[in-house]
Amino acid sequence: MNDQQLVALFEGLDTPGVSDALDKLGLPGQCLGIAPLANYTQVVVGPAFTVQYVSASVPPGTVGDFIDDVALGDVVVIDNGGRTDCTVWGDIMTQYAGSRAIAATVIDGVCRDVSKALHDGYPMFSKGRFMRTGKDRVQVQSVNQPVSIGSARVCARDIVVADANGVVIVPRARAAEVAACARQIESVEAEIRQQIAQGKSLKDARAALGYHHLQSKNR
Repeated sequence: MNDQQLVALFEGLDTPGVSDALDKLGLPGQCLGIAPLANYTQVVVGPAFTVQYVSASVPPGTVGDFIDDVALGDVVVIDNGGRTDCTVWGDIMTQYAGSRAIAATVIDGVCRDVSKALHDGYPMFSKGRFMRTGKDRVQVQSVNQPVSIGSARVCARDIVVADANGVVIVPRARAAEVAACARQIESVEAEIRQQIAQGKSLKDARAALGYHHLQSKNR
């Protein structure tokens, strides 16, 4: 499947549902410690464009030129080693990403100039915010190579799902399987909600529909 077909598989799903599916299938992917800049009402889904930063050399290398190569609908996924002492994303990057219809940015590290992202509604997910520039402190080491984001491994073109709850990474080769599993879990939970709305006890509804085994790992 191409990028658009894979992204479409996740329409109507959210990170809790996808996370449950990953658990059931025995797959990692939850990005621990990565939080949304705002309480987004939308779910962002897109293929990962990965970037790894390292400490700057002498003289220092570049910090943001990679963005010219990011495609419409991609999610920029930046591994800055979890550093919170300097940023790798600011208002110029936000403006440029928005103008190119880039879907979102995920950072294992911090961002700055957050007013621009908040004003524009550009989805940002990171370990926090800090004003100190990364220029002359970090530089791009690699692009579209495997990176780590909050302990989750991300390869180029893996599927990123992000919302107000956080970020999950779906291995591209397993995307169809994960999406189908998430939909099956959601259908059971929807039936439980319907039964309790009709007056059934939560205990009985859960027991009838096997709720306690929904996320149990497949054997």
